[in-house]
Amino acid sequence: MQIELNPVGNMCLLSPLEVDLLQHSVNSELYKLFRNCSLAVLNVGSDTDDAEAIYKKYHNFDIQILKRERGVKLRLLNPPSHALVDGKIIKGIKEQLSAVLRDILFISNRYLSMPSPRSSDQITHIVFDIMRNANAIKLYSEPNLITCWGGHSIGHEEYKYTKEIGYQLGLRGINICTGCGPGAMKGPMKGATFGHAKQRNYSGRYVGITEPSIIAAEPPNTIVNELVIMPDIEKRLEAFVRMSHGLIIFPGGAGTAEELLFILGILLHPENKLQKLPIVLTGPKESVQYFENLDNFIGETLGHEAQQLYTIIIGDELEVAQYLKVQISSVINYRKAVGDAYHYNWSLVIEEHFQRPFAPTHSNMANLSLNKALPANELAANLRKIFSGIVAGNVKPEWVKNIRENGPYKISGEKDIMTRMDKLLSSFVTQQRMKLPGSKYIPCYEIVSE
Repeated sequence: MQIELNPVGNMCLLSPLEVDLLQHSVNSELYKLFRNCSLAVLNVGSDTDDAEAIYKKYHNFDIQILKRERGVKLRLLNPPSHALVDGKIIKGIKEQLSAVLRDILFISNRYLSMPSPRSSDQITHIVFDIMRNANAIKLYSEPNLITCWGGHSIGHEEYKYTKEIGYQLGLRGINICTGCGPGAMKGPMKGATFGHAKQRNYSGRYVGITEPSIIAAEPPNTIVNELVIMPDIEKRLEAFVRMSHGLIIFPGGAGTAEELLFILGILLHPENKLQKLPIVLTGPKESVQYFENLDNFIGETLGHEAQQLYTIIIGDELEVAQYLKVQISSVINYRKAVGDAYHYNWSLVIEEHFQRPFAPTHSNMANLSLNKALPANELAANLRKIFSGIVAGNVKPEWVKNIRENGPYKISGEKDIMTRMDKLLSSFVTQQRMKLPGSKYIPCYEIVSE
């Protein structure tokens, strides 16, 4: 099967020089990344989070860039059949394919030719530049973007609850940003579409932010109407935090714990004490034990100050939406008072150890310092890397292969921290939060006390 299509958005009109650069990229190692991300977008609705299995199933898929007078055309060879209707690519998928072209080939070319960023400010500028180029920073829109974090593998009641939250937010005109995948990422967007529709809001935003190594395991859901692919997980997390006017954390696994530790570690920095960024941990009544476990882990590792940075609301979607509606006003008033931008939080201090990509090799994972003698924000940064490594070992092809060849990560640290981490991770495994139901989970880690 062969399909040709024209890119949309800001990729529909390119100069001859830009087209030449894109075609040059196709002959580089970058092409494989472009091909795999394109396949992930076409494979929306997949019932597996095994990226290797997806690449193997569609091994005969290919994508080519064709030169034409005013830009480029994409040729798809043997795309997944469910991406088409009557022989034509679904419009939403076509938009997301254009986002892959923009963020993987077009933007990557810009930064591959530049030296590696040397400072925290340069990294923040890169995040801003990518989001701006994707037209995700909308200066004249209402500043009301709520980011929802949570697991791709959640139960029916939890998923239903995420939809109810999205619905209540949508009724209040609030826009949604998520990691763009299934589960707790899809639910709020789906609910918000109904809330927006009831209010005749035809400009609802459903922003999905992902990164290349996770996009196949968590392909963009069908509701995402603004897809942005960041270069790595750290820039993805920074984009979430700087773009948001509030955060909701639903039940999830290691990835959700990583996200919570990321934002807590940032807000624990002394220079961020006055920042206004509401965080709500919420789920249905069936999830109360999950949040008790997570809250206890945060309290026993990072302390009471970290627990004060978030609010836990169980089983009350109306209260969550009303609380955040009020808190958004506080966020805007704060940014106005300090002269910060409404749509991109420049004043938030993010240290380099939250920004530099962490490669979860066995030695890097084993050598992370996990000790309560560390300042809370530094301990949070190291704990974040541990959970990030576990996510990589669970679903990212390169690191799944690494685990298969070299065995599980050996994670060590202060005995009390290790005991509590083991308890938290074990609860994730028991509740099937590490992998989609139906697939057997083999831990990619082993807890070892010092």
